[in-house]
Amino acid sequence: MERKRVLTGDRPTGKLHLGHYVGSLENRVKLQQEYDCTFIIADLHMLTTKNSQENIKASGDNAVQLVLDAISAGIEPDNVKFYLQSGIPEMYEMYTLFQSLVTVSRLERLPSLKDMARDANIEMPFALLGYPVLQAADILCVKSHLVPVGKDNVAHVEIAREIAKRFNSMYGEMFPIPEPMQGQEASLVGIYGKQKMSKSANNAIFLSDSSEDVKKKVMKMTTDPNRIRADIPGRVEGNPVFIYHDLFNSDKKEVEDLKERYRKGTVGDVEVKEKLSIAINNFLDPLRERRHKYEKTGMIEDIILKGTQEVRLEVQKTVYEMRKLMGFNTVQRKLNRKAEKYNKEK
Repeated sequence: MERKRVLTGDRPTGKLHLGHYVGSLENRVKLQQEYDCTFIIADLHMLTTKNSQENIKASGDNAVQLVLDAISAGIEPDNVKFYLQSGIPEMYEMYTLFQSLVTVSRLERLPSLKDMARDANIEMPFALLGYPVLQAADILCVKSHLVPVGKDNVAHVEIAREIAKRFNSMYGEMFPIPEPMQGQEASLVGIYGKQKMSKSANNAIFLSDSSEDVKKKVMKMTTDPNRIRADIPGRVEGNPVFIYHDLFNSDKKEVEDLKERYRKGTVGDVEVKEKLSIAINNFLDPLRERRHKYEKTGMIEDIILKGTQEVRLEVQKTVYEMRKLMGFNTVQRKLNRKAEKYNKEK
């Protein structure tokens, strides 16, 4: 039985951190065993809010680090395809062909787009308004069945579903109707406890951090603000240090002992944090071993190149099928094939 296809990925804006692991990577490691997985490096989506020359130049190195982080976390390159979105020019054609299948008013009803513009402190650009249409091309170019998303992005998958249905209805059955794949909502509070972990908030422990960096960051973590001495009973619930212990400390007896003593006021923050830094480093050590294996010069670049080439061949076939169903005539198709042949020979 043919496995269902899953499309997921990230924008190459920087290194991945423990919040990414909890929120998506851990689930992706599981998905690769059951589904045919394609992971997009969405550098075109990055342009919606980060389009400076500096941002674009940095995206290449960020793409390599993104894939290295994912593989370090347990994604097997033999099980999945990683592809660079901008490396498949046929995506632009799909994006253009899909634009006529959705209205501006429909896109303007997506609250997430307004939130993204507000967070980036910019006026809504056309690229951001069209973000869900390009996302539909991402999903449908490899005829994905399932798209793992958080609650905020379910509406974006609905746009892809509407476009697929409209195309199938107007031109002929071609695309499977993708389904959002919602798991348990998971986010991780940053080390200072006030907001979720993120690169921009400078409150993250990265998957690539050294053991020394992890210890320094853990020792800076916020705990119970009302506990000014070790002999004062402290609050465990909602305490960032214990949230991390629950997630990353495999010694559950130690965690329960620390919680009990913390509530009684018989353990200091220093001991709790030292044991947490050891636990996080124990968690990250296998990731560091995998990172060391794959960070050899050119290895990740080759994985991205291979995946992009394989996906591009598939997308070329998809676009050819679309043009044929839509009624583009023989001359147009021949010109398109000649252009492809010319580009390959060149």
